[in-house]
Amino acid sequence: MSLDPSASQPGPGPAADTLASPPASGVPAASAAEAGPAPASAPTSPRVRDSWRRARGVFGVLGIMVALAAVTVLIASPRPGGRLDPEATTPVGAHALAQLLRDQGVEIRPARTVEEAGELATPDSLLLVGRTEFLADGLLMAELAEVPGDRLLVEPVTQALQALAPGVSAGALTDVESREPGCDLPAALRAGTAVTGGVSYNGPAGSRSCYGGSVIVFNAAGRQITVVGSSDFMTNERLAADGNAALAMNLAGARPAVVWLVPTLPQTGGAQEQGEATLTDLIPSGVGWAALQLFIAVVLVAVWRARRLGPVVPERLPVVVRAAETVEGRGRLYRSRRARDRAAAALRAAALDRIIPRLGLTGDATPAGVVAAVAMRTPLDSHQAGALLYGAAPDDDAGLVALARHLDILERQVRDS
Repeated sequence: MSLDPSASQPGPGPAADTLASPPASGVPAASAAEAGPAPASAPTSPRVRDSWRRARGVFGVLGIMVALAAVTVLIASPRPGGRLDPEATTPVGAHALAQLLRDQGVEIRPARTVEEAGELATPDSLLLVGRTEFLADGLLMAELAEVPGDRLLVEPVTQALQALAPGVSAGALTDVESREPGCDLPAALRAGTAVTGGVSYNGPAGSRSCYGGSVIVFNAAGRQITVVGSSDFMTNERLAADGNAALAMNLAGARPAVVWLVPTLPQTGGAQEQGEATLTDLIPSGVGWAALQLFIAVVLVAVWRARRLGPVVPERLPVVVRAAETVEGRGRLYRSRRARDRAAAALRAAALDRIIPRLGLTGDATPAGVVAAVAMRTPLDSHQAGALLYGAAPDDDAGLVALARHLDILERQVRDS
């Protein structure tokens, strides 16, 4: 019977560990030897398969969304381009007019620079110039004036008028609205009412002024020059209104080929460099929509698959200890250990921290300096002040209490002095 209690005791640590370790380690070793490497790989395969089974649905949804976004961007997004661009399908573009001219057998030759326009133009072609504000350079205008063929100037700036339509001057600015031709020009009479206006022009002698001066046609140096004050009737948005399509086709389709010059960037000098495009300029406009749709899809999947953690629950601290209780507990600890020296040192250090600033001293003041300052501000002499602040530890609890009382009196004397 006496052996049972002894068996339940821990006994000698090393011996017990030594005796118990062989049986504990023997069983896993035998099972590991019999099972081989299979147990190590068996738990991971189902876990990987389960993870892939859960994730492949998410990847499939993301793939479908990306494919739909790409198709939407490619099909629905308009072709980029500026105002009166023959390739642009935006409201201010002129793709519809260019397509109508192609259907009528007119060859469209797009050009982005004056140099390209000069290479594409022939004596029997028509030079259509839009966005002349990007060509506000004397060298460019002089070079453009040498391009052969008729000219159709759309909303030209003053410098373009002087170089490409000599004798024409800009007049008043009028509203863009539906107007009657008001002239005997065959192209205008066949079109009838059209949405025109904008800048009105004063042409040279022998010129024909139509639609309130917003369309001027005259001959100079063996070519026909047409000046239009507003491009609205040529754009995709307003081409179908009134006789806009007929007027645009009659003016632009008078020759078998149209050299369509619409610069997209300001040009200077004779080299026709279109400047250095930034990275954002080189990115197609549809990429932004695709990225936005992909971001929304990722957010929706994250909300769908995210773990529901529930609302935040505030938790009260298990114990709140007041400062007075901490001081009392430290005092009882000092008393139980008879650590009067540590208690006295703590009392003196705390008193010095409060007294030294009131004496006008800094934290690195020497004990002699502190004692001298205390002796000057209190009834104590240097010996008494030194013994109180830097003396030996009390021998008993009564002495410790007396030390605390004298330090408190000293603080009041320094404060009131």
